[in-house]
Amino acid sequence: MLKLTYTTNGFHLEHLSQSIEEWVNTRVLLAMRSGTGLSVEPSTACFLLPQNLANLDTLEEMGEDTLSVSMCDADSVEISLEGTWLSSNNESEEGLFVCVMDESAEIFLYQLWKTAQYQLTVNS
Repeated sequence: MLKLTYTTNGFHLEHLSQSIEEWVNTRVLLAMRSGTGLSVEPSTACFLLPQNLANLDTLEEMGEDTLSVSMCDADSVEISLEGTWLSSNNESEEGLFVCVMDESAEIFLYQLWKTAQYQLTVNS
């Protein structure tokens, strides 16, 4: 499972071995026990990766139904994922997005994202 955490400062991607059902159930229980609101709905999440990442074309070839790669501009591609959005309310831009793909595709996408983050810190 991939988990994307969206905040006002950006987002963070994680690869988790837990099942999506178990993870969502835990989040729902946490919200219930803490008395906080929780919105859970099917959604799409997008983020950018540099177009010059090695093996980026392999991601498209993996044939995942829940993932699409689109040209964004001369420097970036947009990764779109189908999954589940969890937030404190329906209109929030901050929250958690989780999706499930073939584990090798999840790990590969996670490694691409980590490589992009490393390149950002080196070039900053």
